[in-house]
Amino acid sequence: MRRAFALLLALVVSPAVALACGEQEQSRIAFTSHRDGNYGIHVMNADGSGQTRLTDNPADDIVPSWSPDGRRVAFQSDRNGDFEIYAINADGSGTIRLTDDPTHSEDPSWSPDGQRIAFISERDGNPEIYVMNADGSDHRRLTESSARDEEPSWSPDGRRIVFQSFRDLNWEIYAMNTDGTGQTRLTDNPANDLHARWSPDGKRIAFASTRDGNFEIYVMNEDGTGQIRLTHNPHEDRQPNWSPDGKRIAFASMRDGNFEIYVMNEDGSGQTRLTANAVLDLYPSWSPN
Repeated sequence: MRRAFALLLALVVSPAVALACGEQEQSRIAFTSHRDGNYGIHVMNADGSGQTRLTDNPADDIVPSWSPDGRRVAFQSDRNGDFEIYAINADGSGTIRLTDDPTHSEDPSWSPDGQRIAFISERDGNPEIYVMNADGSDHRRLTESSARDEEPSWSPDGRRIVFQSFRDLNWEIYAMNTDGTGQTRLTDNPANDLHARWSPDGKRIAFASTRDGNFEIYVMNEDGTGQIRLTHNPHEDRQPNWSPDGKRIAFASMRDGNFEIYVMNEDGSGQTRLTANAVLDLYPSWSPN
């Protein structure tokens, strides 16, 4: 993730997009922004209004992940030298550090029951997938590969974790059981497939791929079949994240000259920009309520 984040470095909201239901009216999107001179975690309403900063310190805070009850946000920060996993209350109070490792810990992802957090760590020499309790205790390694395994994301039933791996000499999407067994490759092409996220009903996985020349957003069935392209433009679209009702997908796009947060319908229609500023907005994460 650190390398991918370094690569990413090299509001007018359309009235056409209406909120689909009361659940979405109450939901929020957390994201990473550089608008205050360093990378911090921000939140906004699902229509792009009410953009506020959640974390406030001179370090870089990136990659937010909501707890399933919507009360906390996990993220990675280098405020103590290297990237570690932290959690903060949804109102910006109560920041706590969850990992304390001489190497980097990154890419937090809450389990659906809120009891565990999946993340990556380089403590054994290269990035691998780990899980820990939500209070930072009981770290367990799930993958053991000589290549990089990154960006874990839980299935909504809590039984599987999808992730990206470089074990095939390009980035591909894999899934495994939550104890690390049953690791299965879901994508298979010479391009790079990244940023996999389960849909709320567990039937689909959104991801980004370079298979058509640049990063675009795709969806596939949970078993890897039925891969469909959702975005079509000459600039990068990355980091898809589902709305809690599964009807929309937030993502980061370079189509306006720098990365901004967009949303679209689940079929790729109604693509609408939510953020508009001269710096990077990245890593959208939709709250559960």
